[in-house]
Amino acid sequence: MSSLPKPKIRIENVVASVTVNQRIDLDRVARSLLNVEYDPEQFPGLVYRLKKPKTATLIFNSGKMVCTGAKSEAEASRAVHRIIEHLREANIQITGEPIITVQNIVASASLGAELNLELAAYSLENVMYEPEQFPGLIYRMKDPKVVILLFGSGKLVCTGAKKEEDVYRAVNNVMKTLLDLGIMKLKPVPAAPEEETAGTEAVKATEDTSDLEKEPVMEEKEKPADADSDTDTLSL
Repeated sequence: MSSLPKPKIRIENVVASVTVNQRIDLDRVARSLLNVEYDPEQFPGLVYRLKKPKTATLIFNSGKMVCTGAKSEAEASRAVHRIIEHLREANIQITGEPIITVQNIVASASLGAELNLELAAYSLENVMYEPEQFPGLIYRMKDPKVVILLFGSGKLVCTGAKKEEDVYRAVNNVMKTLLDLGIMKLKPVPAAPEEETAGTEAVKATEDTSDLEKEPVMEEKEKPADADSDTDTLSL
């Protein structure tokens, strides 16, 4: 019997684009807020870092933003709204509400079993596998539309999802496919301790019974010689 592992999935990064449909004075933002990086000669955008949720957001004077580092869609939304709140507290007028669009979700997962990447390259469609160049296999899934990097250790990286539910659906779909094609190397399930004990006792009982059937019961006709010597010793 083989174990059927459950994938362990973790969202690593949610990238969201934002627009507020108005221009933003980045010089004023740099003067008014802490934890900002702004060097227009090097890069036209301002980087605003939040500690909670831990994110980094690029803000452009066009009113567009890119928020990175969030661990969920809700966290990305919370970060953006907190930035808008900070801007308003600094008397930088933002008239409308931000429009947030998730552009990419990156997730990692462990399938709990090793993968035969050679077989995967032969069996799956839309794959790229060049172990001399890169140790992972690149699998382009159509539904949901994501790109999955598979590694022989059973770990993977999923990128390109626009919703968290797509990440979970993609990982579960690829795991089912790998199982169906025999690409996952499942390990035998060790017997539970109580099952092992019960099994051992059952075998032992059977062996004891068979021994009783094979060996006749000896009648006590005479005592062994050493028994008499032991008795004499005790009487002395």
